[in-house]
Amino acid sequence: GQTNYSASKAAVSTMIVSWAKELGRFGIRTGCIAPGLVETAMAAQMRPEMREMFIKSIPAQRLAEVEELAHAAKFIFENDYFTGRTLELDGGTRV
Repeated sequence: GQTNYSASKAAVSTMIVSWAKELGRFGIRTGCIAPGLVETAMAAQMRPEMREMFIKSIPAQRLAEVEELAHAAKFIFENDYFTGRTLELDGGTRV
């Protein structure tokens, strides 16, 4: 049941590339963050056995912290050469 989710995530990444090409001439940069599961109230509601199974599948062996997402956003804002790309902040789950 992940087709819709995967297709949507891929569409956003492709959109960011297109926007960079279309809007760059106006000095507009684009960027995207594709997070894995983040340590939030939603993640805390997972059944313990499901949470543990999910964490074991992450090469980093943990969930992302909200502060790490903020750090990624800060990087995108502050780096004037970053545009048209997606930062995958997923602990290495994508192969």
